[in-house]
Amino acid sequence: MRTIQERALDLFDERGFDAVTIEEIAAAAEVSPSSVYRYFGTKEGLLIADEFDSMSQEAIAEILDVNDPVGSLLQIVLRYEAAPQQTAKDTRPGAQNARSPWRRVRYFFQEPSVRMAACAALDRASSRIAPLLMGTGGMTDTQARVAANALVFGYFAALEQWYLDGGVHPIATYVDEGMRPLRKIWPAAGSNSA
Repeated sequence: MRTIQERALDLFDERGFDAVTIEEIAAAAEVSPSSVYRYFGTKEGLLIADEFDSMSQEAIAEILDVNDPVGSLLQIVLRYEAAPQQTAKDTRPGAQNARSPWRRVRYFFQEPSVRMAACAALDRASSRIAPLLMGTGGMTDTQARVAANALVFGYFAALEQWYLDGGVHPIATYVDEGMRPLRKIWPAAGSNSA
């Protein structure tokens, strides 16, 4: 899957997102168009797909500390940033290095259709996290839904600020700073009082 994403990014960077077809991406990745559609569905799906999408509910439960979901999210971001990226090039002027997630993430905020797809993926992620917060975190259904949305869309807002600032600092810095207000109220979110 990563190879398909990289070939797609090569083409998007070279010719622009709208000018590239799934068939061209498939040819560049040396796979069939049906494979691209099966793995990603759309061009937007190529950009937003990540490991979380294929994780089982049990695997999500293992990485999410329901008593500190913000800390769990921060740890996930730190691991992501520490992992070697397979990005061959970074087209942003002044890019810090080839490992930067900038190459893929910038499309989340430059292409409206990709942003919509990212928001839909975040909504699905929230729907997967909420039952864990309710089941083991002691929250009501409503509290769990609100908390899960605050977590995933808060992450997206921090990611957008990273993008707006030019990606010069680690994403984790923005997640940590942006989530501070949520960290302060998280213990209250688990309370069942009205």
